[in-house]
Amino acid sequence: MTAFYETVARYYDAEVGDRVDDLQLYSRLADEYGDPIFDVGCGTGRVLLHLAQEGYRVNGIDDSREMLNRLDNKLNAVPHLKEYLSYSHGDVMSVETDEKYKLVLLTYNALMHFHKQETQIQLLNKLHSITAIDGLLVLDLPNAGETFATQETDAILLDREFVEPESGHLVMLQSQSYLDRVTQLLHVTWIYDEITGDGTVKRLRVPHLLRYFFFPEIKLLLERCNFDIVGVYGSTDEDPFEDGCDRMVIYASPM
Repeated sequence: MTAFYETVARYYDAEVGDRVDDLQLYSRLADEYGDPIFDVGCGTGRVLLHLAQEGYRVNGIDDSREMLNRLDNKLNAVPHLKEYLSYSHGDVMSVETDEKYKLVLLTYNALMHFHKQETQIQLLNKLHSITAIDGLLVLDLPNAGETFATQETDAILLDREFVEPESGHLVMLQSQSYLDRVTQLLHVTWIYDEITGDGTVKRLRVPHLLRYFFFPEIKLLLERCNFDIVGVYGSTDEDPFEDGCDRMVIYASPM
């Protein structure tokens, strides 16, 4: 996981750094539950900075130094937020704190980076230990049912185009993937074609591995780690979790 984000941090930030569709959800939950807030896999600070700007105390962790370097640069431009925001470079499993967090967030697909069941249990036990008894754990994942229903193809697909702001270059993001339906692992190669000013194409190919989850599996994992599911939704707008929805957004409280 770390090697992937170390390689693509510049592109990742340009691609998803301005994504805002879930921020209203985290603002509302922060208003309801309060702070402090813990962001697992905070990356370049998309959610972290948003909540700090709203006056909440937030702490994050990420194991990619390059992603955090970009967060450093952003925070240097808004130094007044440093009183609300802190983050560390490292493995969430090694977190040692007496702090109890009112909100613990695994935003946009973060849990998919934990591939093995024993690691997932270790993670959820760790998060249980730092979540306040009246706090909330939030998981935002894709609805696996929709992905597993798609027809397999080995074609290279164009996912999206975006402009990388540092260079001003157009980037065409493509992917080639294979879904192992037994292990629930998606093997994907991301292909970044950056078109330079003279029309030259610079190509970067980066493999990535992501783990899909179905709701009954998540329910058992959370119960195994002493969490009680208090809500499941099909979007960050809290639409119903039903056949055909895009996301699986789960709220769980410590037992």
